[in-house]
Amino acid sequence: MEDTELGKLLVDLESDRVERKASIAQIDRICEAICAFANDLPDHRKPGVIFVGATDDGSCADLPITDPLLVRLADLRSNGNIHPFPSMVVQKKTLNDCDIAVIIVYPSDLPPVRYKGLTCIRIGPRRAIATIEEEQRLIEKRRYGVSIPYDMHPVDGSSIEDLDLELFEKEYLPSAIPSDIIEQNTRSIPEQLISLRFLTSEGLATVSGILVLGKHPREFMPGAYVQFLRIEGTVITDPIKDQKELHGPIAHLLRELEEVLKINVSVSSNVRVGDLEERRPDYPIVALQQLIRNAVMHRTYESTYSPVRVFWFSDRIEIHSPGGPFGSVNRGNFAQPGIVDYRNPNIAEAMKNLGYVQRFGSGIPLAIGKLQNNGNPMPDFIVEDTNILVVVKKII
Repeated sequence: MEDTELGKLLVDLESDRVERKASIAQIDRICEAICAFANDLPDHRKPGVIFVGATDDGSCADLPITDPLLVRLADLRSNGNIHPFPSMVVQKKTLNDCDIAVIIVYPSDLPPVRYKGLTCIRIGPRRAIATIEEEQRLIEKRRYGVSIPYDMHPVDGSSIEDLDLELFEKEYLPSAIPSDIIEQNTRSIPEQLISLRFLTSEGLATVSGILVLGKHPREFMPGAYVQFLRIEGTVITDPIKDQKELHGPIAHLLRELEEVLKINVSVSSNVRVGDLEERRPDYPIVALQQLIRNAVMHRTYESTYSPVRVFWFSDRIEIHSPGGPFGSVNRGNFAQPGIVDYRNPNIAEAMKNLGYVQRFGSGIPLAIGKLQNNGNPMPDFIVEDTNILVVVKKII
């Protein structure tokens, strides 16, 4: 947006495309406004703008617009609280002789967008939580097409019968939606599945629906599993000590995988710290969990039968993930802090809701930190166009 248009919006007290905040003290209010503008219930089909550093009447609040402030505002997009991730731009602008942080939020192609599980909307001066009828209007606005992530595409030949509705009601729904909202909910199960992008309005399960809630995900996506090999040696042709194929809905798959990791980690490594010796695991469990969860979340499920592969050699662990870097992530910036993008945003949201992601973009840095604290060498990231390999070396 041009500065001239932004300047006019700043002082337009009648526009429902504008929010003004004198500071970031009420960060929740800013997030609610981002959510509301992304939902675009009035169907303006134009971006909404949040001016941080302006008072309610559009005058200057004299807020210092620093780089840390801009970084904090930009982080609101992917800190794990707003789903699906909004399309937004954060800039420092000088408007009407006032330095202001400007957040430009574009209408989402996949409403409803939620903040902490709540669908925020704005119509005129009213900012509120969407009613069931208003949320249905948002669902009807979805624009399916080439721009829609693959994990939200419908799966041909599927139906609600292929989803585990008990898993949805007892495990997923309470983790995704606040309890008070669930208590007030009068929508049917199919309507709730459609709202959360696990089912289309035509009755087909989506890719994420099959992967998160599917009774038998591999019937529709043969590569939707994790292959585990424990190898007695350092090359793939050495004898195999153990092998497993772990599959099922993502939460069940990851729980089973974590049991496999615990069984295979050894706590017999002696590390000297000053005058003392400490017993440490050959690999820290948390690091392995984060790296494998990252592979499951970011892998490509489209046009491949390849699984995520975990090869446990005597001197290292190799984690192979189908699909190369995506979006703003490339070979040069892969694994760098703050560089994150999402091939499968609905799967990422589901894993966050289920507790397998604490904060988006933190998995690899957390894994590296745990490995360093344990005494393991830095992991190697080998990034190719169609595959990403992480090599985790045994404690020295």
